[in-house]
Amino acid sequence: MSDRDVSRVSVRILDKDYVIACPQNERADLLDAAEHLSQAMRAIRDTGKVVGLDRIAVIAALNLANDMLKLRATKTTVDEQVLPRVRSLRSKVEKVLKTAALDL
Repeated sequence: MSDRDVSRVSVRILDKDYVIACPQNERADLLDAAEHLSQAMRAIRDTGKVVGLDRIAVIAALNLANDMLKLRATKTTVDEQVLPRVRSLRSKVEKVLKTAALDL
């Protein structure tokens, strides 16, 4: 990645501005991630149970990491269920195609 491929992006997270170097093709993703993080941190701050930007950031990061791990586990479960079924269907299709080819 060259310097020309990187841009500086200003994001606002919980009422504080940050400038982050980011590949140009990932700018929109960075802005979306910053907004998502800011909303998560705002929700934690608004409960009034957690005080301090550092603590709010850590709690938000833990919550987001937990969400990501749950999604990853769900995807793994779905993959484990779907892949054998796809293989079985592929095998059946191949058998049908072989039979059809023999009939010609």
